[in-house]
Amino acid sequence: MSIDTIFHPTNNQRTLFFISLDIIISFSTILLAYLLRFSFDIPVEYLDGMIKMIIILIPIKIIIMFISKIYFIAWRFFGLEEYRRIMIAHFISYLIFVGVVFLSHKLFIPFPRSVIFIDLSLSLFLIGFIRISKRLYLESSISGFQKKMLIIGANETATHLIKSALRGDIEYHPVALVSNSKDMIGTYLSNIKIYDQRELTDLIKKLEIESVVLTEKVEQKELDFLFTILNLAGVKDIKKTQMFEDDTPKLADISIEDLLARKPQDLDRLSIANFIIGKVVMITGAGGSIGSELSRQVKMFGAKQIILLDNCEYNLYRINEDLKHHNSICVMQDVKNRELLSRTFAQYQPDILLHAAAYKHVPLCEENIKEAIDNNIFGTQNIIDLSIAYGVRKVVLISTDKAVRPTNVMGTTKRICEIYAQAVPSYHTEIVAVRFGNVLGSSGSVIPKFSSQIEKGENLTVTHPEITRYFMMIPEACQLVLQAGSIAKGGEIFILDMGKPIKIIDLAKKMIELSRRDIKIEITGLRKGEKLYEELLINEADLKTEYSSILVSQDTPFEYEKLLVKLEKLATANEDFLPLLKDIVPEFNHRKN
Repeated sequence: MSIDTIFHPTNNQRTLFFISLDIIISFSTILLAYLLRFSFDIPVEYLDGMIKMIIILIPIKIIIMFISKIYFIAWRFFGLEEYRRIMIAHFISYLIFVGVVFLSHKLFIPFPRSVIFIDLSLSLFLIGFIRISKRLYLESSISGFQKKMLIIGANETATHLIKSALRGDIEYHPVALVSNSKDMIGTYLSNIKIYDQRELTDLIKKLEIESVVLTEKVEQKELDFLFTILNLAGVKDIKKTQMFEDDTPKLADISIEDLLARKPQDLDRLSIANFIIGKVVMITGAGGSIGSELSRQVKMFGAKQIILLDNCEYNLYRINEDLKHHNSICVMQDVKNRELLSRTFAQYQPDILLHAAAYKHVPLCEENIKEAIDNNIFGTQNIIDLSIAYGVRKVVLISTDKAVRPTNVMGTTKRICEIYAQAVPSYHTEIVAVRFGNVLGSSGSVIPKFSSQIEKGENLTVTHPEITRYFMMIPEACQLVLQAGSIAKGGEIFILDMGKPIKIIDLAKKMIELSRRDIKIEITGLRKGEKLYEELLINEADLKTEYSSILVSQDTPFEYEKLLVKLEKLATANEDFLPLLKDIVPEFNHRKN
């Protein structure tokens, strides 16, 4: 058998090799035990007992170790858990042998009982040592070819990560850990010293660290700070760990979502569950970024039936597949078609309606004003009117920060939707709007755009160095939308607390740092209808709700009859839409370039 076969065996080769090796070792340890017991001069009368011990104990030991699946363990994965199994198998084997000796003591006279304990110790040592040998060989040979890694967090995940690195499963060699726990500092984890996290930058320089891996959850602000510190210290390879069911760690890059995501602290899942469970929920725009996540959320919170409504066949198919057809009905309709919508409402009688269907891209709406008006305003009017007519209990309209003092057509159409939702006589239907900023990773938003440019090696295009936007993760934003809906009484405009706005140029810089590529930033100038700063509030009166992440705006409702007259003018117009929009939304200040 060659050295390569020994160190890279098949399953059958491994089993036969270790059984043969254990037989040889066991024979040798019994002989050595007798030699040690009798100072290397075994009396003739004890040889018969030694032979019987060999004949009886070795087969017992091999059988018990085979049953314990010890022969199916790969060398490179041998560790404390595997050695514990060997110890248990040994103790069982030797107990069985002691029982045989006790029951057949006449056959073993004379028999020195101390050889049992001597042999047990020798066997445990040699069988364990042979199995640990390859791991020792691997750990000594591969460390010089791996990147020096520092681990942030001294925990169970770090232990698994170290084991994985020492086995050669990942291309990193752990040289130090850091922790904020005073009890852990100065101790060792898997023979690697734990340092004070405050020494991080000094350790990176002293130990020539090339990579840093986080094994613990870190809040967004702390992660952003760590990322900045590590980049200044020259570490570009920054990873986080994800654990699988078999305790195998997987390393993933830190994403821009990790650095920017603001997770609300007051999500009330019980309130959301009580709102959704057992209800028929219709979601318009169900295949879009927000609509699809709302669909997943209402499934998770126990909706009785989910009516997925979208005019895009592929998006509708995709979200239905994602839900695994779980109590979901696909309706391929356009919100502008009132007659078809009416049939859908009559057939499914929804309890809750989440209205996410809208044209949302500012430049496209600027170039297609009539289409934006028809879809966003009159499509929403259809949804609201039919919800009232068919007794929908609650309607939640998805709105946007661009509706506040709008400078573009899209934001103005969404503001008119808010106005209509507040003004319409809703009878027993509670109608609310929820306003929030950008969500991370939504289709057509800046992050997917930057990601695409980075992948192509192109410069990142930023319209203005001072432009800022609010950001939130899609799942958290959608959960807050549902939470707002659960506390709504009708007529409110809820505002999600999006934290502090982020400069888009800073976002671009971070994404370039994460990509570790030599990419520049190009300033292209503001687009038509685009403004530097988005707002969430029109005024600051009566903003508090029972949840700190959800505010409520107290805008003065529009007089419904007057609003209908203005909307009728807008519906029949063929051109000059902007003055009609401004007539409904006086704060609309159209930005033409």
